Amino acid sequence: MRWHWQTVRLFLWGEVPSSKLEQRLLLKLDWFILSYCCLMYFTNYLDRANVNNAYVSGMRQELNMQGNDFNKINTIFTCGYIVGMIPNNLMLQVVPPRLWFPSMQIVWGVLTFCSSSVRNVEQLYAIRFFQGISEASTFVGTHYVLGSWYKPGELGKRSGIFTSSGLAGTLFSGVLQAAVYQHLQGVGGRSGWRWLFIIDGVITLPIALYGFLIFPDVPSTTKAFYLSEEERSLSQDRLDSDVVHHSLSWDLAKRVFSRWRWYGCSFLFAVSGETESFGSNNLMGQWLSAMGGYTVEQVDYYPSGVTAFGIASTLVCATWTDYTRARWPVLVYMCFCCTVAAICILVWSSPTGLKFFAYYLAGASYAGQATTFAWANQICADDYQERAVVLASMNMWNNAVNAWWPLLFYPATDAPRFKKGMIAMICTCAATLGVTWLVWYMERREQRSVKRKAMEHADHMREDNPSPVEKDKQLKDE
Repeated sequence: MRWHWQTVRLFLWGEVPSSKLEQRLLLKLDWFILSYCCLMYFTNYLDRANVNNAYVSGMRQELNMQGNDFNKINTIFTCGYIVGMIPNNLMLQVVPPRLWFPSMQIVWGVLTFCSSSVRNVEQLYAIRFFQGISEASTFVGTHYVLGSWYKPGELGKRSGIFTSSGLAGTLFSGVLQAAVYQHLQGVGGRSGWRWLFIIDGVITLPIALYGFLIFPDVPSTTKAFYLSEEERSLSQDRLDSDVVHHSLSWDLAKRVFSRWRWYGCSFLFAVSGETESFGSNNLMGQWLSAMGGYTVEQVDYYPSGVTAFGIASTLVCATWTDYTRARWPVLVYMCFCCTVAAICILVWSSPTGLKFFAYYLAGASYAGQATTFAWANQICADDYQERAVVLASMNMWNNAVNAWWPLLFYPATDAPRFKKGMIAMICTCAATLGVTWLVWYMERREQRSVKRKAMEHADHMREDNPSPVEKDKQLKDE
C-alpha cells in the first residue's frame, strides 16, 4: 500500500524531496512564486481575452469597426509583443524580477484603464501596441524564473499550472463579460464592454503590489524574507551542479548561434504555437455570432468550454510529462486533437453539435505550450543566459508568425466557416509533428555526445591518475 501511495505522489507532484529542508523550500517556492506568477498571468490573459469578448459584445458597433479591424488590433498587439520579448527577458539579468514584473504589470494595468475610454479604433491600436510591449515580460520571463528554481522533474507541472492560470483568465473573461453586460450595461453612461476594461484594471494593480512584496527573484540574488540562509544555499546547490556561469557579454551570441538549441526550439514553437489559433482568435465566438440565433451572453459563455478543456489537457499532460520525462508525446496528442477538430469543421454539413465538440476538442492545443517551454528549459539547463534568450526567441518567433497568420488564414470576414483556416490547421499539425521529431532527435544526439565526452574524460583521468590496484598491476606487467 505504501509503495502505491509513493507512486501516486511521484506521478502527481514529481520527485520526493531528499530532505525536510528541501521539502520546506519547495513548499515556499510553490506558494510564493506560483501564486504571484499565476495571478500575474491571469490578469495578462484576462486583458487579451477581454478584447475578444468586447468585440462581440458591442465594441465593434460602437467604434464602427469594419472588415479586418479586429484582426489588426491583435496584429498590432503582437507587433508590440515581439518588440518587447528579448529586451524584457534580458532586463531580468539586470533588474531584479521582483521589481521588473510588477512594474510592467502596472504599465499594462494603466493602459487597460485607458482602453475603457477610447473613441475610435485607431486609439485602441496605439494602446494595444504598448500593452504588447509591457505584457511581453510575463510569459517567457516566468518560464525563465521557473527554470532557475525547479529541477527538470519538477518543471513540467509548475509550467502547466502557470500556463493554466492564463487560460483561467480567458475562461473568467467570458463569464465576466456576460455578467458585466447583464448588470453594468449603460451604468454611468458607459457600455458594458467599457466597464469590462475598468474591472480588469482594478484587478491588475493590487496583484502588482503583491509582487513587489513577495517575489523572490532567482536563487543567486534572492533576498526573500521567508527563505532562511540554508534554504537560499540549497536553492542554488540543487540546480548548479551542471550549470556553467558566464558574465553578460557578446560571447552569449556566439554560444546561442553556434548550437542547434536556438534554431530547433524557436522553430518548434513558431510552428506549434499556431495550433492555438482556434482559441487565440476566438473562432467559436465569431462562428456563433455570425450564425445568429445566440444571445450576447451565450456568445460570451459557450467558447469558455474551449478554455476549460485546454486547462484540463494542460494539467494532465504536464503531470504525465514530469512523471515520464518525455515531452514529445504531448505534442502528438495536441496535433491529433486539432486535426480531428479541423476536419469536423471543414465538413460544413456536419451537425452543429459536432462543431461544438470540434471547437472544444481544439482546446487541447494549449497543452503544448507548457510542455514546449518545459522542454526548452530542460534542453538549455546548463546555461542560464542561453536559456533566457532561447525562451524569449521561441515566443518572439511564434508571435512574428502570429502577426500575419490570422490575417491570412483566419480573417473575421471568413466567419463562420473559416475554410482556409481549417486547411491551414491540418497542415500546421503535420509540420509540428515533423519539427517535434527533429528536436527530439537533436536532443538525443546531444545527450549521447555529452555522455561520450564524459566517458572519454573519465578514461583520461584514470590513465593520468591510476588507482593503487592499477599501479600494482602496471608494476607487475613491467
